[in-house]
Amino acid sequence: MKIDIEKFLVKEGKKVNLKEYDTKAPKEFKDKEENKESLKKAIEDIDTLQNVLYAENRQSLLIIFQGIDAAGKDSSIRAIMTGVNPQGVEVSSFKTPSSVEYEHDYLWRHMLKLPERGRIGIFNRSHYENVLVCRVHPEFILKENLPHVKDIKDVNDEFFERRYHEIKNFEEYLHNNGMQVIKFFLNVSKSEQKKRFIERIKEREKNWKFSSADLKERTFWNEYQKAFSAALENTSTEHSPWFIIPCDTKSYAQLIMAEIIKKTLKNMNPKFPKVPEQEEKELQAAYQDLLNEK
Repeated sequence: MKIDIEKFLVKEGKKVNLKEYDTKAPKEFKDKEENKESLKKAIEDIDTLQNVLYAENRQSLLIIFQGIDAAGKDSSIRAIMTGVNPQGVEVSSFKTPSSVEYEHDYLWRHMLKLPERGRIGIFNRSHYENVLVCRVHPEFILKENLPHVKDIKDVNDEFFERRYHEIKNFEEYLHNNGMQVIKFFLNVSKSEQKKRFIERIKEREKNWKFSSADLKERTFWNEYQKAFSAALENTSTEHSPWFIIPCDTKSYAQLIMAEIIKKTLKNMNPKFPKVPEQEEKELQAAYQDLLNEK
């Protein structure tokens, strides 16, 4: 069954109300094993394309995963990128900024982790935390010690409009320098988050994934939905698009994201580098020498 990728794309300038987006898989994608088989084929195609990207060494791909707690970011990254050559992929996770990171602008630590040419970079959370968590908890902005922010009242709508503009400029700069950026919002329902939290508490091997702070953040569910909606509609562009992924069924969500990654790599159209004429002659000579070798 074919997945219509355009269905999940946030078009530039489109208003976003997350209540209008389904989080569940349609009935034709309810079979988890069938989804996993399709995912396996997509991963093989991604691996092939990534090898060409690596050889070409002219472009790179940055994939951003954002979502509320227990949306499935870690498991999706693991499921999709297992089977892809680890030499060409780097995963970076961003937690609360350190004291050193707070001494720099908010994009600094993310710039340090951008993928090199020929590679795929994955951000598990990203610079978007600065317009998501910080929109729900504007007091965090005060830790940045900005010259124009003296009080929490300064962290207003105008402040975040400026940040959306800065982020769009940052991503346009990356695009202009050979880096394709795609962004996944893992859209999970409140009831499914509750179910996953309960599993993390009940299953001892998953206890490490749960923190009482996660439950506290759950009380801000509506505020986070508004923050995500605002970020998606203000920063999705033609060259750095957002995709809203229904994540109540992980196998379906992972298949959608893998198909989007595959299509993105195809559209980037990487090519194996052409060997110069002199080197081609030397290769042929070496080939003959090997054939003639006793």
